[in-house]
Amino acid sequence: MASFHEALAVAETYSPAEEQFNRRRRTVGTLLAPVAFFGLWFAPMGLDGPAQAMAAIMGLVVVLWLSEALPLAVSALLGPTLAVILGVTSARTALAPFADPIIFLFIGGFILAQAMFVHGVDRRIAYTALASPSVGSSPWRILLVYTAVTTTLSMWISNTATTAMMFPIGLSIVAHLARHAGERQGDVRRYATAMMLLTSFGASVGGMGTPVGTPPNLIGIGMLEKLVGVQVTFFQWMALGVPLVVLLFLYLVSQFYFTSVRGLPSATDSTDLVRAELARLGPVSRAQKNVLVAFGATVVLWLLPGVIAVLGLAQHPWAVRLTQALPEGIVAVIGALLLFMLPVDWAQRKFTITWEEAARIDWGIILLYGGGLSLGELAFSTGLASALGDAVTSWMPVQSSLGLTVVFTAAAIVVSEAASNTASANMIIPIAIAVSASAGVRPVEPVLGATLGASMGFMMPISTPPNAIVYSSGFVPIGQMMRHGIWLDLVAFVLIVALVMAMGPRLF
Repeated sequence: MASFHEALAVAETYSPAEEQFNRRRRTVGTLLAPVAFFGLWFAPMGLDGPAQAMAAIMGLVVVLWLSEALPLAVSALLGPTLAVILGVTSARTALAPFADPIIFLFIGGFILAQAMFVHGVDRRIAYTALASPSVGSSPWRILLVYTAVTTTLSMWISNTATTAMMFPIGLSIVAHLARHAGERQGDVRRYATAMMLLTSFGASVGGMGTPVGTPPNLIGIGMLEKLVGVQVTFFQWMALGVPLVVLLFLYLVSQFYFTSVRGLPSATDSTDLVRAELARLGPVSRAQKNVLVAFGATVVLWLLPGVIAVLGLAQHPWAVRLTQALPEGIVAVIGALLLFMLPVDWAQRKFTITWEEAARIDWGIILLYGGGLSLGELAFSTGLASALGDAVTSWMPVQSSLGLTVVFTAAAIVVSEAASNTASANMIIPIAIAVSASAGVRPVEPVLGATLGASMGFMMPISTPPNAIVYSSGFVPIGQMMRHGIWLDLVAFVLIVALVMAMGPRLF
């Protein structure tokens, strides 16, 4: 099977037509960004100086995010930098969000995920599940378990990394099926398309299940806390996110069962193939045990305050002290620190992870989050958000909680088809908060809808890195991705709005 890093490399590989589209998009963004900046700077909008300057900065950054004319993290840094240069705020205020506690939740979670990759814990979990005797030679059960593993892993590690790890496993299973299909190669190709799409779709869907599953979740949680004063705990998010993931998982496997699996012959010896890969990993190593201990301890501490609240003990003095001492960001740091302290070989002073390995996490996402949070806070502190909220509210026909949730969930889904899910969340969530405040509507539900909607984007290879990875296999015609993707977008839209409106008022 191909290595993880070989699979991950194809996330940046596009067909000639896609590469041409990306070049044109970047060229348009490079030309349009300064036009947006100066156009908004001189536009007669009736704003005071700092708000007018922030409008220009926001316009510039949004164009750069949509076009990716600059790397997303660079654009996120450019916004706060211009705010200081143009006298909108001080450097201390503009850069403070880069040290927000949720930043450390990102860092700790990323280091834990990196340790899983370094020591093959993720591959061991996948191979163990697929090698189960209950899976057998049934193509349907193989696809079901494969998708379940992909979806579950992506709740805890990045969608892109999950896809890159599962991608070569899926290709090996497809190749094995093809060798035994005889004249039924057309059925195998249909099955291969299903397996590849479920790799990408399952990873994107699973990311919505936990706060650390995908960056938009933490962006929504962070902005609700900083801009609205509503705190969302790890347990509360999972109470909303996990049911959504389960429902979308059931939809996905049902859809592909009826379109791609029925009638396919048994996958003879497929379990042996996976067991051989599992055998190559050898017995569970000390390092893998250490990773599982650190990861398990972190998850328990993340969920503990929610469990205490369910038991009705949240107001007990020791429970209050525990919650204050162990916020999610600190728990993530504790989990990461354990990896540097749990020994693999004490005699050689070798520990579970080295700093060189830990430093390979995605620092760009961290900077992108910090920049987005900084721009959001500055938009509110300068009065730009209030003015924007009033302007949007004045022409919006529906100003109820349901109406705004529908609008901003749909907006996030549409934007995520053209921009990264992190950039989509950074753009849509502050607007959702501003419009909700102007309309006198509680912003929690619209923000949750926008946050979850930003994780969509299933129609095109350029929509998400997971889509690009599976498209590179050659088994996914663009028409099939669009057809299945638009249906998943629509089903997810309905489920997000329904669950947010039903559970949001009860949970938050």
